[in-house]
Amino acid sequence: MSQVLIPGDFVRHPKMLDWGLGQVQSVIDGRATVNFEDAGKVTINLTEVELIRIGDTDDEPRRTPI
Repeated sequence: MSQVLIPGDFVRHPKMLDWGLGQVQSVIDGRATVNFEDAGKVTINLTEVELIRIGDTDDEPRRTPI
């Protein structure tokens, strides 16, 4: 699982949809720090969780920063 995320990307956690929309703050050594609307700042191990990037499809438009 190799996911390329950059700060500013909007994502959702596939198993924690109730956390709402998140914005990637940083990506360092396979870990992303994401600020979620309803869960706050969370560090995610990208080797264990593949976040759903928002804006890559027409399903959900890109939104302004959180």
